Amino acid sequence: MTEASHERVPDRNRRRFPGISSRAYEHPADRSALVALRKLSGFDTVFKALSGLLPERSLRLLFLSDSVRVSDQQFAHLHTMLLDACDILDLEKVPAMYVQQNPQPNAMCIGLDEPIIVVSTGLVELLDEEEMRAVVGHEVGHALSGHSVYRTILLFLTGLALKVAWIPLGNVAIMAIVTALREWFRKSELSADRAGLLVGQDLEASMRGLMKIAGGNHLHEMNVDAFLAQAEEYEAGGDLRDSVLKIMNVLPRSHPFTTVRAAELRKWARSRDYQRLMDGHYPRRDEDKDTSVTDSIKESASHYADTVRTSKDPLMGLVRDIAGGAGDLGGRLREKFTGAANGGGTGGGSGAGGAGSSGSTPSGSS
Repeated sequence: MTEASHERVPDRNRRRFPGISSRAYEHPADRSALVALRKLSGFDTVFKALSGLLPERSLRLLFLSDSVRVSDQQFAHLHTMLLDACDILDLEKVPAMYVQQNPQPNAMCIGLDEPIIVVSTGLVELLDEEEMRAVVGHEVGHALSGHSVYRTILLFLTGLALKVAWIPLGNVAIMAIVTALREWFRKSELSADRAGLLVGQDLEASMRGLMKIAGGNHLHEMNVDAFLAQAEEYEAGGDLRDSVLKIMNVLPRSHPFTTVRAAELRKWARSRDYQRLMDGHYPRRDEDKDTSVTDSIKESASHYADTVRTSKDPLMGLVRDIAGGAGDLGGRLREKFTGAANGGGTGGGSGAGGAGSSGSTPSGSS
């Protein structure tokens, strides 16, 4: 039995996106993080070496032997969702999909030559049909974007880092690449969330799924607006110390924080770019070869400049002040960390007011 033997028709009237390029839904931070990753010293060497050494056949045999392969005979509702998602995003080759026994809600898309989608039983049991559809679309988005290659390398290097931790400096080099990969992968999740929305075409279902991942199957105890308010409070709350702690908290994670993902997705769903995409105006795959890398970098830089300009985070406020020419950096840092007013005769803080209105934010923040 092959996937091609089944008619691939969506189970309800959802908009299709023939020939859609992953550029249509890629988050600018995803693109810029990938550019930074590829520029990391030693990454190309590691990538080329691992591409030939990673035991991909072993990985496929592992899932084939110890998980349940989704088909029209096993987890048929997931099989229908997978065909539906591939039809909507016009992914010609349907990835193999497995359900793995694991109470932790999780899903991933891995593989070098051919992507494999794996979902945990915990996730299948947690989500309803429309919420799960968004997750399947999320993983198909990873496949269409080619994310599975880097995800596989990240998984391998994470395990390798543990094995060589005793080697002097060996772990440092690996962890530098792992940290860069994690930074990219967190950003790639924002892109895949958008792909999930394009497949499900139900923002409320996407929001519910993220809320359940954060708080379990207790929707009657949760509220979307209150959940999204947490993201705003997280971004704006605290002082510079909290900004530093946020960075430290996110570094070891493979995914962005759930409230942040929900806020980012809703923001995109309300954007003009999303509406144009739903109206059928989007970049096509056959145009990818003509895409300017320079334009992509400029777009990413513009996104980060806008982020710095509009962010309520105290650290971003300090960046705006510095970009606007605020004096006495040391004094302002003391004030931000301690909450105390600047003492003495340095005159720090003069000229800081209104610095955020300047358009001269640093473009190299990626």
